[in-house]
Amino acid sequence: MLAKEDKSKVIQSHQHHANDTGSPEVQIALLTARIEDLTRHLQEHKKDHHSRRGLLLMVGRRERLKNYLKKTDIERYRAIVEQLGLRK
Repeated sequence: MLAKEDKSKVIQSHQHHANDTGSPEVQIALLTARIEDLTRHLQEHKKDHHSRRGLLLMVGRRERLKNYLKKTDIERYRAIVEQLGLRK
């Protein structure tokens, strides 16, 4: 899990306005941070299959958000993919 301070840093760096916590960019950035954290956990604990399933669900959710953003606003999609260093 992300610490409260880490989560607020991620939100602040990707939000559009002061109270923005639900835009696709913020959601993709939060999921990316959680995925990276869980990936580090799974490298150490290779037999933790329950967490691996959660990781796969998060990756799928992030992919759906990326597809939504690509359909609605391609420039915002390109910006977030480049910022986070994600594959297209």
